[in-house]
Amino acid sequence: MTAPQHIPGITTHARRGEIRNAFRYGVDYVLLEPEDRSGPALFSRNRWNLLCVRDRDHGGPRGAGLGADWARNQLARAGLPGPYRLYLLTQPAILGYVFNPISFWLAFAGDDLLAVIAEVNNTFGDRHNYLCHLPGFAPLTGQTPVDAQKIFHVSPFQDIAGGYRFTFDISPDRIAIRIAHQNGAQGLVATLTGPRRPLTNAAILSATLRRPAGAMRTVALIYWQALRLKLKGARYRTRPLPPQSEITPCTSSPDA
Repeated sequence: MTAPQHIPGITTHARRGEIRNAFRYGVDYVLLEPEDRSGPALFSRNRWNLLCVRDRDHGGPRGAGLGADWARNQLARAGLPGPYRLYLLTQPAILGYVFNPISFWLAFAGDDLLAVIAEVNNTFGDRHNYLCHLPGFAPLTGQTPVDAQKIFHVSPFQDIAGGYRFTFDISPDRIAIRIAHQNGAQGLVATLTGPRRPLTNAAILSATLRRPAGAMRTVALIYWQALRLKLKGARYRTRPLPPQSEITPCTSSPDA
């Protein structure tokens, strides 16, 4: 893959426990090779356009990212051998505005997914990353989940407790990602699924007409769901200081 792809996806969230809440929304992601600058006329890298992806929005400090250089450095520190191809799966900025609850750096050797960095942002301006891989960088599939301790404040209605279970099922024609927050009887299951299609001007126009507010819509929906939880009686947790480390490693799931 060289040309960027469009992922017209569906995201679902289902909160478990005493106070339940669930939703399902359409989202538009792009999958691209971050060092490549190709794409249709309405899509740009590192410059303003109807849709764009900027290095400063990804990889390292939020708003001052280093892009692919940061991701490759983290993968090298983790011991990932080369060669591999690096991709970024993210929601693009629309007319310059972007907010990504989660993006993914994907390292592939051929069709084998060797490692993933899940780049998580909250609405308080913080970012943390989870590095997912199996021992020896064996391929990640839909049958090989990986676990990580939750150490980052995402939702003010969820404790920083328990752990995440990440599952990645990424084929040449489809993406399916599942993240389960496990904390006893409490927790949350979030998914992102969608086909992989060429990113064309027609696809961009269709996506912006279907969801014209883009990232502003994402933020509005987050606050709408927060209001729903508050009205249901969910307890609000104040924002703690973010973790000092910028990345948390995952471990192989004992259930795999």
